[in-house]
Amino acid sequence: MHIFLNTERKLRSIWWVFIFFLVLAAFVVPLIILSQHYSFEISISLQVVVILMVSIVCQKLARKSLNDLLGVFNFVWFKELLIGMLIGSGLMILPAMILTVFGYVNWQTNVFSFSIIISGIGIFLAVAAAEELLFRGFIFQRLIHAFGKWPAQFIIAGLFLLTHLNNPGMSGVTKQFAVLNIFIASIMFGIAYLKTKNLAMPLGLHFMANFVQGTVLGFGVSGGKEVSVFKPIFTDTPIWLSGGDFGLEASILGLVFVTLFTVLFYFWKR
Repeated sequence: MHIFLNTERKLRSIWWVFIFFLVLAAFVVPLIILSQHYSFEISISLQVVVILMVSIVCQKLARKSLNDLLGVFNFVWFKELLIGMLIGSGLMILPAMILTVFGYVNWQTNVFSFSIIISGIGIFLAVAAAEELLFRGFIFQRLIHAFGKWPAQFIIAGLFLLTHLNNPGMSGVTKQFAVLNIFIASIMFGIAYLKTKNLAMPLGLHFMANFVQGTVLGFGVSGGKEVSVFKPIFTDTPIWLSGGDFGLEASILGLVFVTLFTVLFYFWKR
């Protein structure tokens, strides 16, 4: 067995993962040097551009179609994006409703303006695009070819968790729920990709869950805090129910609903 080539005399899929990170380093290292020299921030939007460019370069080097990476931009793609957004909204609205019904949280209007909404859309869409391109794009596809669907899922879920580990607010009991939630959420995004064979649905899920949790409801988003339309007021609510500063994704309700939706995705017949 040749360590580099498969039976078709093509480079084994696992080596493309290493190539991806080498190309990524070739883009990122000069960018970091330039940002330090000219004192500018490497924004999340710029990160999206870099990850997209690296993904396209690697896809071309592997002689794969860009449609295999992103999906075909047609009616079905946008329909699945919308479905993902609706489900992502429910992922955060449902636990917030339960907290409200049982009196664990009250709501105040915080700040409402179109600029806040547009800013939230821009931030969380960019975050979702960067992470989905990185974790459900080229690398994920090559890992599937190398090891199979579920080993690839667990590898990516572990990497996804590592990028969120020790975020602000991730401590104590909330850390335990957050770790489980983030790991299972990655599995859910992966199943959505595997069922649809494009990034539309996982992108919609990821974006809208963060947007509703942060910009609309005013919870933390993986420990980050943005200006929001509503502000949750807790009344002696246990931190394992509220998720604390980390957000609903570090609560027992967040864990229950992400697990439920993941199971439903698993049994979904497209």
